[in-house]
Amino acid sequence: MLFDKVKAFVVLLDGASSGSEPVFSGGQAVAGRVLLELAGPARVSSLKLRARGRAHVHWTESRSAGSSTAYTQSYSERVEVVSHRATLLAPGTGETTTLPPGRHEFPFSFQLPPTLVTSFEGKHGSVRYCIKATLHRPWVPTRRTRKVFTVIEPVDINTPALLAPQAGAREKIARSWYSNRGLVSLSAKIDRKGYTPGEVIPVFAEIDNGSTRPVLPRAAVIQTQTFMARGARKQKRAVVASLSGEPVGPGRRALWQGRALRIPPVGPSILHCRVLHVDYALKVCVDIPGSSKLLLELPLVIGTIPLHPFGSRSSSVGSHASFLMDWGLGVLPERPEAPPEYSEVVPDEEVAAMEQSLLPLLQDPDVSMEGPFFAYIEEFRFRPPPLYSEDPNPPSEARRPRCMTC
Repeated sequence: MLFDKVKAFVVLLDGASSGSEPVFSGGQAVAGRVLLELAGPARVSSLKLRARGRAHVHWTESRSAGSSTAYTQSYSERVEVVSHRATLLAPGTGETTTLPPGRHEFPFSFQLPPTLVTSFEGKHGSVRYCIKATLHRPWVPTRRTRKVFTVIEPVDINTPALLAPQAGAREKIARSWYSNRGLVSLSAKIDRKGYTPGEVIPVFAEIDNGSTRPVLPRAAVIQTQTFMARGARKQKRAVVASLSGEPVGPGRRALWQGRALRIPPVGPSILHCRVLHVDYALKVCVDIPGSSKLLLELPLVIGTIPLHPFGSRSSSVGSHASFLMDWGLGVLPERPEAPPEYSEVVPDEEVAAMEQSLLPLLQDPDVSMEGPFFAYIEEFRFRPPPLYSEDPNPPSEARRPRCMTC
């Protein structure tokens, strides 16, 4: 407006920097300020703030009511996940206050609910969070400004359910012109269910082609967006990553021993929203000429908290060892063998020689550490530090002599 005294009216969030905005999660506090810059004195009735988070879905479908009658059915649903109101400036009912020219800042802060839904934008729905400020002045149109902020709800993949291997098997008889052309079988496995963007999924698969024509194995990570309203569902699928294998000839068998499939930057799984879900799956399929595809689907969860390098080492090493054994890629003993007696390993002559030379026995030549995947060795590679109550340097007279196997 030509004579508008408001030069600037914006919502600013604390923690924002040039080119980047803060990201929030459930239970955190959102703080910031409303900036009002005036070119001259201005009368103000009130300044109000509202924060809102909403999950909303909407789509339409064409219906037919007869041979010549058609209509459009609309489906819509919304869920409020955040609702906060505050008054930043209120002189009183029916009263006004005059603000001098210059820069005025009105701070605000509010707490987010403990559980939220990750921000999302899809074809038939969205999850959006915003803060809206409204400036009321007498005899002047109301001014509004809004600020969108992002919420990412943490999804930790370091849980037993998401660290468990996923596997499946399918088979199909290839048919052409009502005649059987042989059996095609597919089995696939991945070492866990949970991954984060940027990670590589090693795909293990076995393709057995008993048909008379070559078949082509492929794998892809599929994102499925599901929108729900009034008891109806609408889905949209997209391929986010894929790989293709080499053709498998008739009567041949092919093995994938950890084919790498990298997850691109994608949004995390949304599993706990009433009106929309975002799910992921690894689909391994075999293209059979002249017949429908042989398809195997393994569920995935895309998280935000990556795999801990040591916190979940025991469970992940154990599941990975079992995973390798099932696929014939390693053999584990059922349990670690007890160490032999010292006298069984070192003869008396060597003991006498050691007493003379004071050189420790470094390695028994009859014992080899080489071999298949010794998972239990990993468990002793990272020993915990001693307790604070233990003296790491006891007095020399209090030290007990150590045997050569300690």
